[in-house]
Amino acid sequence: QVQLAESGGGLVQAGGSLRLSCAASGRTFSSSAMCWFRQVPGKEREFVAAITWSGGVTRYTDSVKGRFTISRDNTKNTVDLQMNSLKPEDTAVYYCARVTWPMTPEYWGQGTQVTVSS
Repeated sequence: QVQLAESGGGLVQAGGSLRLSCAASGRTFSSSAMCWFRQVPGKEREFVAAITWSGGVTRYTDSVKGRFTISRDNTKNTVDLQMNSLKPEDTAVYYCARVTWPMTPEYWGQGTQVTVSS
């Protein structure tokens, strides 16, 4: 069974940075693609970033390109999302997911709230 646990969310001013981390259980982590999604109330969950099992390929939604960076450490079973130059519109609950490449979710974490104040 796969369990995912996000951490690192919080309140930050516009222009600031946060680093989200997702800790995964299960022996298949190092062979699995991973994603970050986000969701605001009343809207569908949207794709943010993806990374292949090796970390060699990444993808981003257009609105975060150049500001967010996804990375992973297969020795620690973690996948991180470094978020820089944050904007109020980045406010959302951020979810980590194990996916079938590139972004079909298989397992979800519980989410972590990110709030960016203007």
